[in-house]
Amino acid sequence: MALSGLDIYKLLPKTNCRQCGLATCLAFAMQLAKKALPIEKCPFISGEAKSILEAQALPPIRPIILGSNESKFEIGNETVLFRHEEKFRNPTGIGFIIDDSLSNEQIKTRLAKINQLKFERVGQSLEVNLVALKQNKDAERYLEATKLILNHTSRQIMLMASDLPALKQAGQIAKERAPLLYCATENNFAQIGAIAKELGLPLVVVAQDLDSLSRLTRELNALGVNNLVLDTGSKSVADKIWDLTQIRRQALKKSNRALGYPVLAIVEKADPYEEAMEATAYIAKYAGIVMLKGTEAWEVISILTLRQNIYTDPQKPLQIDPKLYPVGQVSQNSPLLVTTNFSLSYYTVLGEVEASKIPSYILSVDTQGMSVLTAWAAEKFNPEAITKSLETSGVKDVIKHKNLIIPGYVAMMSGDLEDQSGFKIIVGPKEAAGIPAFLKNLN
Repeated sequence: MALSGLDIYKLLPKTNCRQCGLATCLAFAMQLAKKALPIEKCPFISGEAKSILEAQALPPIRPIILGSNESKFEIGNETVLFRHEEKFRNPTGIGFIIDDSLSNEQIKTRLAKINQLKFERVGQSLEVNLVALKQNKDAERYLEATKLILNHTSRQIMLMASDLPALKQAGQIAKERAPLLYCATENNFAQIGAIAKELGLPLVVVAQDLDSLSRLTRELNALGVNNLVLDTGSKSVADKIWDLTQIRRQALKKSNRALGYPVLAIVEKADPYEEAMEATAYIAKYAGIVMLKGTEAWEVISILTLRQNIYTDPQKPLQIDPKLYPVGQVSQNSPLLVTTNFSLSYYTVLGEVEASKIPSYILSVDTQGMSVLTAWAAEKFNPEAITKSLETSGVKDVIKHKNLIIPGYVAMMSGDLEDQSGFKIIVGPKEAAGIPAFLKNLN
């Protein structure tokens, strides 16, 4: 729990020297509580008090940046248990495990498939983040496979090896990519912690229970290793979700710094349907990284779509710029359809217009990201708003007809809209799926 202004005041020298720019130490304490001023503004604060306040200022779940190039991503730094309280901040990293026992050609083929896992949905680019190399052969083969992966993917790297000298060499080879090392246990934490500290790399910590995990993170912190990712090992889905939930609760509600790190989950299901379901359960319940084996596009896009939905701000719907969009080789006679600027509404209409093969214009009206019926009920998608959009979007400069197709669900405003806009209103289908047939039969 964050310190209150009065708690902070008790740690201050109480001299009211005004060198911080405020009249009293109490006023300064209140500003510190709001994070409006840095601790350094007080020249007389003790080292002990400063350490306490700096530790308190850290986020409850430490942010960890993985990688160093354009594909780097951040995990952790979450502040709430439930998405509706505010939002979830850093989307779960999705990665894939590759065994060094595969041949070079098999590894290249798998990497090529992973590199192609890029999708676009409602105007956003969806991509995977990570490739892990797991050791099953000797050190020489592991180092050879490490170089192969570095040369054939720009995704971030996780190195999984029980042979610590081989892990250190692989970490040195991949150091510029800032790989994630796997893993510290009760048996090797001192040795692998020294490697992580020397190379300046993040480290996964593995223990089966939370008490052991807490003890390990404290030991590693004492060694100067602070960029950690937690893993409670292989368990049933129910037990794993319990661990993920309790770690999040301990960090946020109990201010347990020993568990204030992002968490990794490895899915080991052979069936791709079970793998996808388990992965999405972990995304919904707090995993910072989820590692898979399946690379089929249909499986991955379902996982990425759920991640996209979970990590959108519930208070700010996805929306596009409200303007006129041409679809295909449009002309002055192309049909004109109107919808809202809610991304899902627009891209659904766009997909159906493209499927019709009839070049058309889509006018997106600013409804603050609301869907058609929601915006209509909130009086954001009404004759006045649509008329204003027709006047400001330049529609009259690109078409010579005055026909406007509106969604069937808002047919009740067609009369008022026709009077206000001067356009002939054509009531389209209620569902976007009916657009192709509607446009083909329009004339």
